[in-house]
Amino acid sequence: MQVLLIEDDMSLAQGLIRSLRHELFTVNHVSLGQQALSTLKIEAPDMVILDLGLPDMDGKTVLKALRQAYPALPVLLLTARNSVDERVEGLDAGADDYLAKPFEMSELLARLRVFERRLSSQQHAGLSIAGVSLNAKTLQVMVGDEPIELARREFMLLKVLMENAGRVQTRDSLESKLYGWGEEVASNSIEVHIHHIRKKLPDNFIQTIRGVGYMIKAK
Repeated sequence: MQVLLIEDDMSLAQGLIRSLRHELFTVNHVSLGQQALSTLKIEAPDMVILDLGLPDMDGKTVLKALRQAYPALPVLLLTARNSVDERVEGLDAGADDYLAKPFEMSELLARLRVFERRLSSQQHAGLSIAGVSLNAKTLQVMVGDEPIELARREFMLLKVLMENAGRVQTRDSLESKLYGWGEEVASNSIEVHIHHIRKKLPDNFIQTIRGVGYMIKAK
């Protein structure tokens, strides 16, 4: 899952990035509202963590603009404004949930897992192609009746390819979905993930489109 973190407190942001990446979320971070809006014009993440107290514009203004462009994008507010009125105003502006600072990382992760389950239900909870089945809710992959074990990034990569069956996915686009800005990515990371996945799947399930990327044939 790709998370856009909008937070100007660099110490807090760095801690969140480390914790989220440890849980294998893909995290991109900006510290200003305008940066967030520019980023969202290019590509929508899977979910957003938004601090209300940004230095260049109020977080609720960012939230309203975000919500106009992406009505269903899950948004978790972070706020030091702990009054009931402030929380209600944020939820009414379009947030899905909020956390008051300071908070425990375990609670933030639990709330993001709720977003994950919701997205899995709304999108591609169950995918099945050529005898390979993937369940985004349980993080389980089956080949026929046999379960196979994949590392989480391998699971994420296979999920992207299966969701886009019949369409070629470039190496760059796959990297952007698996790794956040600033993360060290080995030049052959996607190839290595593909190699590990292929050993557990039927022959030619994942096709290499030479010079372009990878594809799984549509049903």
